[in-house]
Amino acid sequence: MANFLYQNDLPDGIGLGSTVAIDCETMGLNPRRDRLCLIQLSGGDGNCHLVQIGKGQTTAPNLCKLLQDPQITKLFHYGRFDIAAMLNAFGVLAAPVYCTKIASKLVRTYTDRHGLRTLLQDMVGVDISKYQQQSDWGAETLTNAQLDYAASDVLHLHKLRDAFDVMLAREGRTQMAQACFDFLPMRAQLDLAGWPDQDIFAHA
Repeated sequence: MANFLYQNDLPDGIGLGSTVAIDCETMGLNPRRDRLCLIQLSGGDGNCHLVQIGKGQTTAPNLCKLLQDPQITKLFHYGRFDIAAMLNAFGVLAAPVYCTKIASKLVRTYTDRHGLRTLLQDMVGVDISKYQQQSDWGAETLTNAQLDYAASDVLHLHKLRDAFDVMLAREGRTQMAQACFDFLPMRAQLDLAGWPDQDIFAHA
């Protein structure tokens, strides 16, 4: 396993396959207020490619091309936030997508624990540390501990997706999950447009 750190964008000519796991680190949990600092990507080969985003940066051509490529599935855990964060930063909407948190909520109805660390422990037997989760991602120089933490959020998502695909099929919820994944980019747009909490499908 290796981490590859880049500044501002992915390098030219890099290929990460037809399904790319993606996660973001930001200065906080409000995608409109808190700037995007780091994007980590993995093709499922054990390597992580990390892109450090500069303050005020609004373009990343190679990264944005990947996000919009209809032939590449973007794999997230809680994609709603990451999609919104990248849309707010670059004006580009990631699609098509797959979200392991949504998959978990559709089939792990026997528990209310859908965090990534719990899922990796329960589903693929991997334990990751969350110690660096609340560190300063806006720092000019990121520590090796920060990079290793960021990488851990994407390195195992392919295996997690495979495990959920089996469960979704077993429970007859594959089509339901796909419909949710298809709607997720719009859910992120609603968050940015001013409906982060209101359920527009509710009666009240």
